[in-house]
Amino acid sequence: MTDIIIRNATVLDGTGSPGISADVAVTGGRIAEVSPNGITGSAAHEIDATGLHLSPGLVDTHAHDDGAFFRYPGMEFKLAQGVTTVVSGNCGFSAIPADPDQDSVSASGGILAGLEGEFTDLAGYFAAALERQPAINNMMLVGHNTVRSIVMGMERRAPTADELRQMRDHVSLALEQGACGFSTGLIYRPGRWSETDEVITLASAARDSDALYTTHMRNEGDRLLEAVDETLTIGREAGVHAHISHHKAAGVANWGKIRSSLEKVDEALAAGQRVTLDVYPYTAGSGRMIEYFNLDNVNRDLAEVVRIASCPAFREYEGRMAKDIAADENRDVTEVIHSILTAPKGDRTICIHFIIDEADVETNLAHADMMVGSDGIPDLRGKPHPRLFGTFPRVLGHYVRERGILSLPEAIRRMTSLPARVFGMSERGQIKTGYWADLLLFDASQVIDRATYDQPQTEPAGIRSVIVNGALAYQCAGGDEPGHHTGTGTGKMLRYRRSAYGEAT
Repeated sequence: MTDIIIRNATVLDGTGSPGISADVAVTGGRIAEVSPNGITGSAAHEIDATGLHLSPGLVDTHAHDDGAFFRYPGMEFKLAQGVTTVVSGNCGFSAIPADPDQDSVSASGGILAGLEGEFTDLAGYFAAALERQPAINNMMLVGHNTVRSIVMGMERRAPTADELRQMRDHVSLALEQGACGFSTGLIYRPGRWSETDEVITLASAARDSDALYTTHMRNEGDRLLEAVDETLTIGREAGVHAHISHHKAAGVANWGKIRSSLEKVDEALAAGQRVTLDVYPYTAGSGRMIEYFNLDNVNRDLAEVVRIASCPAFREYEGRMAKDIAADENRDVTEVIHSILTAPKGDRTICIHFIIDEADVETNLAHADMMVGSDGIPDLRGKPHPRLFGTFPRVLGHYVRERGILSLPEAIRRMTSLPARVFGMSERGQIKTGYWADLLLFDASQVIDRATYDQPQTEPAGIRSVIVNGALAYQCAGGDEPGHHTGTGTGKMLRYRRSAYGEAT
């Protein structure tokens, strides 16, 4: 018998084509039939989708969920948005390679929190993650900061020839085992101490498998355009597809520069270079606070726009602006920042910083082939950035329905078939017979994010059903009814342009 039939849906197939009225049948984890004429017979579970849109499950191109697959295997914060697949290992921080004798959580400033097990490579990570029966799929990058810290620690120097060889061997092994590319976070330690030639050598390991080089660039503010030039040089010299993560122009003095940045990308594309980008739909960024400040000279302007998201040293500060803490304690805001970062575990503080222009967000979203990544850091003990819970419904509700920045079919394409193709997700990203049944049913007239900076852990509205590998993983009756996570645990660990880990090739 057919497992699921979704009837009377407006089907957006993920290609950017207009929606069509059709029934969709799911059997054995895959899409068995798509019929505009209706499907006869019955199914174990039938869904009436009258008035609703059915799309492929959404793909989060920029996640930091390496540890979340252990810590929160239900992945509720992604599933409730309609996300069925994430790309983890971004910004140069990845779960692999791992050294049991080193503290990867500390080295990443808490970004990799939640990791468990004795794995050392990607195959071991995949096996350990699958034991937790994750709710969604995961594709992995191998990170430069992780590789460099294992081989060189926090040395502020160029690698020796032998160290460079060791780092490249780690990258190559991860790619052989299914990683979709090599990521850097050149603003972070220890990646910030690398020269461009080092990155080119390591990124070139992805050439044979035609995988990606993804990057949190060396600068997203005053030297944004120089950083874009470096990224394009790395991609060109390494012979790989370059992907710019969370494209932005940080700081008031730099607002508007993204137009020049995008012009550089367009020129590279016209010259035949492969380049893509992603963006998150918010005017605030978030990350390890220690990376944004010089403790010898704390930047007052930045301190004034910082909000504390997660702070092991001062839990009472979470959810508050640094300037408000300073006012309440009759201290200078720079002193507050300094005291937080120099406290025990201060380097694990995650902050939110309001540094982006709304007009730049819209310019990014309007750019051809711009993908979407949440960049959420899944620490649910504090007050995380609302993008962790709201990114994709915000695009569909605010930027598509309310602002008209892009059409609904095009937005779905940017969040499904495009990232599935770029990041090598085999037989995913389209509603197509024979493809894996990762599906999202939503109300286009109601979908919207509800997560705020004060209440960030709030699930969105308008997401009705989410199916992961053929199993119903989330459903909501609509209105103000809370969604139900079924706990089906059918997520897979994906391998670049191959079958998922553990599946027959």
